[in-house]
Amino acid sequence: MTHTVDRGYPWQLSGERVQPRRRERTVSTDWVRAFSRLVIASDFVVVLVATASTHLIWFGFRPVRVSAAEDAFGVDYLAFSAALVVAWMIALSVVGSRDTRVLGTDSTEYRRVVNATLLLFGGIGVFAAMTQTDVARGYLITAFPLGLAVLLVSRRWWRRWLQVRRLRGAFSFRVLIIGTAESVRELADSLAERPQAGYRVVGALVTDTDPIVGPAGIPIRRVRKDELFAQVAEAAPDTVIVVGSDELSSASIKELSWRLDPGQQLVLAPQLVGVAGSRIHTRPVAGLPLIHVETPSYDGTKRFTKRALDLVGSTAILVALAPLLVVTATLIKLSSPGPVFYRQERIGLSGEPFTILKFRSMVTGAENRLDALLSEQGASGVPLFKVKDDPRITPVGAILRRYSIDELPQLLNVFRGDMSLVGPRPQVDGEVRLYDSKSSRRLAVKPGMSGLWQVSGRSNLSWEDSIRLDLYYVENWSLTSDLVILLRTLRAVVGHDGAY
Repeated sequence: MTHTVDRGYPWQLSGERVQPRRRERTVSTDWVRAFSRLVIASDFVVVLVATASTHLIWFGFRPVRVSAAEDAFGVDYLAFSAALVVAWMIALSVVGSRDTRVLGTDSTEYRRVVNATLLLFGGIGVFAAMTQTDVARGYLITAFPLGLAVLLVSRRWWRRWLQVRRLRGAFSFRVLIIGTAESVRELADSLAERPQAGYRVVGALVTDTDPIVGPAGIPIRRVRKDELFAQVAEAAPDTVIVVGSDELSSASIKELSWRLDPGQQLVLAPQLVGVAGSRIHTRPVAGLPLIHVETPSYDGTKRFTKRALDLVGSTAILVALAPLLVVTATLIKLSSPGPVFYRQERIGLSGEPFTILKFRSMVTGAENRLDALLSEQGASGVPLFKVKDDPRITPVGAILRRYSIDELPQLLNVFRGDMSLVGPRPQVDGEVRLYDSKSSRRLAVKPGMSGLWQVSGRSNLSWEDSIRLDLYYVENWSLTSDLVILLRTLRAVVGHDGAY
């Protein structure tokens, strides 16, 4: 006699044999497959155009053959071009450049596109050298850079297209959060601030007894352990995120993963805030997924590289903008009485003071009126000493500030080593005195002419947001991030958003 035991698990026990139960797919992620197909089609068009253009530029429509040593074998370039298109598409797929977990999210997608292209053309070069095959250099000269550049541009375009639709509430994963009341609130707030990441919270299950306070519009329920799985099944989310819950054991989390339908994702969110993905590495040890977080380092090669970028960058910009600097200095001198440059003491690396240089954009004696203006605007004691509609600014100074031209003399500070091209914003002693122990970590690196605060709102940011962005930069600095911030700075300056 055979007994069947059904405890609601995704399997059935029949005697000693385990028979999987067929389950219906409940995940509404058709947009994932649709978007992947669009990216595949786009990649194919780019690769085809890059390869075909190379073939026509170098060979036209003439039948040309690839010859090998002693004519051991040969193949015409038309067939080689067709094979290159196929191999390129396969390489992009093999490295996971179209993985739905990286599409439209971080720089991993771009790195995988670059790696696939480098591996493909590197392999072609090695094959040609080993077989002494006369593979045309035109493919390396034309197809490689053209295809890679357009691939990256197309991926960037699709990413913007996806983010626009995610801002409208579409093309996103439906997320159910499980955890303590505090951790649920923090994660829900973070995801709500970044809808372009593609995670739309549709509900939360709280496992502790703390007061429930969450974002408006998100249903949050307190659940017992024995009813957790039924609540997850009822919500039918695309993604389940478990965060900060001591109530759930490893066995419970494992059982939760077994109960999820095909296509549903289980995500474990560690209590790590402000850590860049490049610093996080997962290493499985004895069946445990250990998360390694690299400790921030500012010495050795990193410090040398950053200083080299500052020297080269500041010198090049000073030389290129020399005519603009001369004209600006002349206009300041002719428009209002006073010196051309404004000097002020700021706090730099390790709390050491230095004198910052700026083009004067205010009337002389402007510092004496600051306290009165701050009192009028109710900003006394606020760390960011910025005054809107400041009456002390001269007409020429308003133009200089609008386009951040008044900041250009700080290039001399960068050249001297007091500042960096990119870093936390340089603040006066009065602001630094208001730092807590966390904020003081901003002083671990040199202040910068630009930074995350500059490209994320500038003077429109609150004190807390400015500190958060500066601390993120300090913890996760890299040469690549500096270059990206410099490019974004140019766009922020042109848009002059938050400049006053």
